[in-house]
Amino acid sequence: MTPAPLAARLRIPSGPLFFPVTAYGLDGAVDLDAYRVHLRAGIEAGGAAVFAACGTGEFHALTPEEFQACVAAAVEEAAGRVPVVAGTGYGTALAVRYATLAEQAGADGLLALPPYLVAAEQRGLVRHYSQLADATGLDVIVYQRDNALFTPDSVVELARHPRIIGLKDGHGDLGLLQGEISAVRAAGIEDFLYFNGLPTAEWTQRAYRALGVTLYSSAAFCFAPDLALACHRALHAGTPEGEATLTALLDGFYRPLVALRDSGRGYAVSLVKAGVRQRGQDVGPVRPPLTEPDAATVRALAELVEEGRELLARRSTGPEGGAA
Repeated sequence: MTPAPLAARLRIPSGPLFFPVTAYGLDGAVDLDAYRVHLRAGIEAGGAAVFAACGTGEFHALTPEEFQACVAAAVEEAAGRVPVVAGTGYGTALAVRYATLAEQAGADGLLALPPYLVAAEQRGLVRHYSQLADATGLDVIVYQRDNALFTPDSVVELARHPRIIGLKDGHGDLGLLQGEISAVRAAGIEDFLYFNGLPTAEWTQRAYRALGVTLYSSAAFCFAPDLALACHRALHAGTPEGEATLTALLDGFYRPLVALRDSGRGYAVSLVKAGVRQRGQDVGPVRPPLTEPDAATVRALAELVEEGRELLARRSTGPEGGAA
């Protein structure tokens, strides 16, 4: 575990948040050696934190033993340089079990995914996440999406828990999120964290930034860290040059990337994994029920990454003179 509190480590967005894929071998088992290579590449490229075995890491497909091994590998590779946050989910009992395994593996915190399948009342959701936060000494980020959507009052109640430090929004209703942020602020809670957790979050981060949300997950960082880092720098530059670079990346790279992602079910994970393999990291395929993108889509992704790099090269050598 890193020495400083998790919230303090995350509050300053020094780089994209790294959500590694989980590597599998030819036999279908978790390949920890390949996973470590992928982890090292992301950390050394400038990832500000490692979110291990979360959505991009196929949390849903891992056994408890595999999950704990992946979290432990992430902790070892991070070696205190960046915090490690582990996924957890399902019903309360299983979520607590995964949380306990993550704590034993040395994780710094938890990303609490929505409860499995059920549609619950607000008081049930608050009870679920509160019991999860009570179960270990780890700080918790609650992931708002799908069947885990909160009223502003519920977010205030969650934010009052001493170990629930933030809300990751994967729903995309900015009116709801503004209401949640406003309610937490009105309750006198100033240090609660908010994250943009939509797929390909860079695409919507300008809008989230307008609400004061500076933290976001970056799936693109897994397979195109140079482009993701350039986007991150542009988002936080606060200059006309940075805004121009951001616009160029959104129009020339992220917009077509979102179109590719939306061309197949589950591509928010499987297309990312295909991109990692294109970088020369043999992380294997996704596990069922996810499926691999077709060959044409994979080729289009490779071409798009190259086009994105050419775009940045033109900006660094053109009249803007290093706007990236």
